[in-house]
Amino acid sequence: MKARRPYLLRALYDWIVDSGEVPNILVDAEIDGVVVPQEHVRDGQIVLNISPQAVRNLSLGNEYIMCEGRFSGRSIELILPVESVRAIYCRDSGQGLAFDDEDMMTDEVAFSADGVSRPQDPDTSADAPPARGDADSSGTKPTLRLV
Repeated sequence: MKARRPYLLRALYDWIVDSGEVPNILVDAEIDGVVVPQEHVRDGQIVLNISPQAVRNLSLGNEYIMCEGRFSGRSIELILPVESVRAIYCRDSGQGLAFDDEDMMTDEVAFSADGVSRPQDPDTSADAPPARGDADSSGTKPTLRLV
């Protein structure tokens, strides 16, 4: 199965822009292959505005995000391996999605009702309903966890 992060990034980017918001991404600048202006990196991270008004030639690919941005009046080509993106969110509302390192894994996994990932059993379907007792003992319904 393919990594889901690039697809989620594109979907969230479209949703944010279509909503009239400004898409920001939080980037781990210490990941190999990241090209950003180091003078703007704080604690190993940088927040980038990737709105159509802020960058040019934006490419949200499966392996890299690339664009041209302006910093202190100079144009810089930004190269961001997809795994370096830690979150995408709306600048004003803060709504968006934060990613775990697990989002780059490509092995098939099934998620149980308790939110724990387990290797996919080839004899069971991911669409099968959870077994009784998979919900926590408080009797509440299972919930999805933020990825």
